[in-house]
Amino acid sequence: MHMSDALLTPVVGVTMLATGSGTLGYSIRSIKSDIYEKRLPLMGVMGAFLFAAQMINFSIPGTGSSGHIGGALLLAIILGPYAGFLTLATVLFIQALFFADGGLLALGCNLMNMGFFTIFLAYPYVYKKIVKNGLSKKTIMIGSILTAIIGLQLGSLGVVLETYLSGRTQLPIGLFLLFMQPIHLAIGFIEGIVTGIIVNYLYTQNPNYLFQDEVIKRKPIRRSNIALILLVALVIGGMVSQYASSNPDGLEWSIYKSASASEINNDSSVIDWFNKTQEKLAIMPDYSFADDGIKESIGTSVSGIFGSLLTLCLTILVGTIIRRKRRGNERYE
Repeated sequence: MHMSDALLTPVVGVTMLATGSGTLGYSIRSIKSDIYEKRLPLMGVMGAFLFAAQMINFSIPGTGSSGHIGGALLLAIILGPYAGFLTLATVLFIQALFFADGGLLALGCNLMNMGFFTIFLAYPYVYKKIVKNGLSKKTIMIGSILTAIIGLQLGSLGVVLETYLSGRTQLPIGLFLLFMQPIHLAIGFIEGIVTGIIVNYLYTQNPNYLFQDEVIKRKPIRRSNIALILLVALVIGGMVSQYASSNPDGLEWSIYKSASASEINNDSSVIDWFNKTQEKLAIMPDYSFADDGIKESIGTSVSGIFGSLLTLCLTILVGTIIRRKRRGNERYE
């Protein structure tokens, strides 16, 4: 559900960038110190895992479309809402800047659509309510499915409203809604099942994998377990990504069905500047090498491994900088 800049006007894009930046700043200020002290490595490997997992598009039977997990719910359950939002922002930033996946101007829209609705609305008011009386395989799975569906429905609605406010007349709001909501209902259902399976597995291995609002003494997560998650991310990005569906994702499919075109033209000079800037910065656009002489499969594997490691490093770097700054502020208080 990564939006391109062509779907937006500069005003809508900048407004959503400001909104996303403000939400990100609030999240950073709200992260508890023990997250940076004890769970920063987990943030890094979960970011790497999500980057790799988003490369796996699965086909939606009978539609000719595909989808991939957004991952916001998984991050919220494992890292908590604030650290989860920061980690997701890192993933989306790297995807847009180095792989041209999602527009630079649309980064705020993508962060809000793919992150805010699930992390700050669906997670606390659906998932937390379902599991509040006790964690079990059943409540985790039910909570994951319902929360993923609701979060993705709200996010896809956000995409439709943003294109409508941008005056994209090629995408009539009623028709666009007609295709966007059902296809993302299916994607959300699959994401919920995948999330439930992953969370249940991690919970059975060590309950401390799951974020808790209160501090609870539990068995610490071993470094070997952190390394294992990273290894899984690299295997997914480097190998499993080869088997991703080539069908258009839910947003691309909905655009084609609504406008009978795979792309929407936007003659804004501002949008053109953002597109050209992204072309210069993206070292592996569309997760492949710019050199057509190199096999696409090799580019996909390298992108998966490189992107996962880059996400790991940037997440830990950002977390470390924030931790040191926080320590400095505490020293002067």
